[in-house]
Amino acid sequence: MSSSVALTTSNLSSTPALSPDGGLNRYLSEIRKFPMLAKDEEFMLAKRWQEHQDPKAAHKLVTSHLRLVAKIAMGYRGYGLPVGEVISEGNVGLMQAVKKFDADRGFRLATYAMWWIKASIQEYVLRSWSLVKMGTTAAQKKLFFNLRKVKSEISALEEGDLRHEQVEQIATKLGVSETDVINMNRRMSSPDSSLNAPIRASEGESEWQDWLVDDKQVSQETVLADSEEYSQRMGLLEAAMGELNAREREILTERRLKDSPTTLEDLAERFGVSRERVRQIEVRAFEKLQKAMTASKAA
Repeated sequence: MSSSVALTTSNLSSTPALSPDGGLNRYLSEIRKFPMLAKDEEFMLAKRWQEHQDPKAAHKLVTSHLRLVAKIAMGYRGYGLPVGEVISEGNVGLMQAVKKFDADRGFRLATYAMWWIKASIQEYVLRSWSLVKMGTTAAQKKLFFNLRKVKSEISALEEGDLRHEQVEQIATKLGVSETDVINMNRRMSSPDSSLNAPIRASEGESEWQDWLVDDKQVSQETVLADSEEYSQRMGLLEAAMGELNAREREILTERRLKDSPTTLEDLAERFGVSRERVRQIEVRAFEKLQKAMTASKAA
């Protein structure tokens, strides 16, 4: 029997959560308190969830594997993302694994959940690591997540471009083209940086953009035209926002129109829904917004 009860953070309210005031160490300390499950106990809990949608059974299955999520998440620290967000995404994958786990197949939950946890984290890394879209084919994902490991195996961790023989080795080992290896290595060696980032803390308000040379004089006519175009776009945006309901407007504003976007976790808690539901509403609202703006501009 398939589960008919949504397995989300909202019905696992006593599950530890990472928060700005709590910190990673506190979270790791809390999840160590949950005991590991014996095989027989895990089987019985899985059956109770599968056949009766018992949330207490699901809660025990999830909490007993939070340490597994944290361990896997730590392997993705090299991508410069907040480890709390990485763990949270892994926890979403864990809940999906518990929801779909079939104990009758004879293997342990940890074995099954590992794939879901890694898949959830990797999707988050690919979405968030760079503002510049990278390829998302299976081969390119494999290259993205294995390049550092293979470079370490062949002692090619020095900065800069790879030597030709190193490129050949990596391309052969991962089954990708040499061009893909070169491009991905350069891309990962020079991640996106904000022009608003301070050059040095000791230099006060100085930012990288302050050192960019203005190599052209912009006419007042151009400035005025740009200003009018901006005003027109803002008018289209405001009109299109009226096509959204209150929840869609708030989620879209919090996620895409703020300088510091609100996390899915915070919005999920605010609206009493799952992180995945918030993500779905965000995507749907953005699509509606684009459609409304396109229609208004054409009119």
